[in-house]
Amino acid sequence: ALLPWLARYFWNSSERRFHAIASANAPLIARCLVTHRKLMAEAGAEHLLSDRGYLRVVRDTEDMAAEEAVQQDAKARYGVEYEVCNPDRLAELEPHLAGNLVGGFLMPQPASIFDPLALTEAYLALFRRRGGRLATADATLLARDVAGDLPGWSVATAEGALSARDAVLCLGPWSRDLLKSFGVNAPLATKRGYHMHFAAEGNAVLNRPVLDLDNGYVLAPMTKGVRLTTGAEFATRDRPATPRQLEMVTPKARQLFPLGAKRDAGPWLGARPCFPDMLPMVGPVPGRAGLWANLGHHHLGLTLGPVTGELIAAMVTGAAPFTDPQPYRVGRFGRG
Repeated sequence: ALLPWLARYFWNSSERRFHAIASANAPLIARCLVTHRKLMAEAGAEHLLSDRGYLRVVRDTEDMAAEEAVQQDAKARYGVEYEVCNPDRLAELEPHLAGNLVGGFLMPQPASIFDPLALTEAYLALFRRRGGRLATADATLLARDVAGDLPGWSVATAEGALSARDAVLCLGPWSRDLLKSFGVNAPLATKRGYHMHFAAEGNAVLNRPVLDLDNGYVLAPMTKGVRLTTGAEFATRDRPATPRQLEMVTPKARQLFPLGAKRDAGPWLGARPCFPDMLPMVGPVPGRAGLWANLGHHHLGLTLGPVTGELIAAMVTGAAPFTDPQPYRVGRFGRG
């Protein structure tokens, strides 16, 4: 079932296409922290942000050389800063790491969030303070509103019909079928990921997210404990959970950092909506006046949510967007 999508994904992974996609994503990435910081200040959530960057750790000298070449290229092309760390520097940054590390790379520019749920709730509270309203509805019933004074869109909610001139579809991995009903081909697949929270043993502390390049997982300090996250699992959206990756990397993560008892009853599973070109879909739905889309943020949903929200808001209100939205156009894959 996934093979046609994977073939397109593979085609987009050529070096030429990779850099074209990275350049298209760059304006969003460059602005994401600015937008988050503004919202966090207004929402009173600045305490949830860490500016300590993240670490990429390595166990082999040949891998260090290869990774440094990657980082040099990223800095030359996109201005990505990095610091080469020897074992002494790693011990200074993260004194409780183990595992015969030969070195690593500190990425100082990224920030991280200690509690994504708390941040989301703070943003929701800000939305409500600004006059926003949260309602529950069946999005598949969204339809043209022909009864009102102005053409627009309407959907039935538990509190009655909700009508507006404009509607924005932000349904993540559930967007594909609805867009198809509006004539849009949206080849969304889901890259599923798992995580589990652990206590830290004794007085062990993790100061920033750490990526184990050899084994493909991340450890991150969170409010609930140390979060262990996996790589991507290619599977259909609603397939039962298969947390095999989490089971495989947990012993390896324990060798890197002293993880204690699990703090979750079971693993978390998220389905990340991805297009084969790894670009989001942001803009007007062709041929449907007043209907817009903002979805398909692949692994960067939290990262890109506010900045693509800013972009779609500018388009809806007729303001000048901060970047050309053409790479993210809704109809780039043709009709559904």
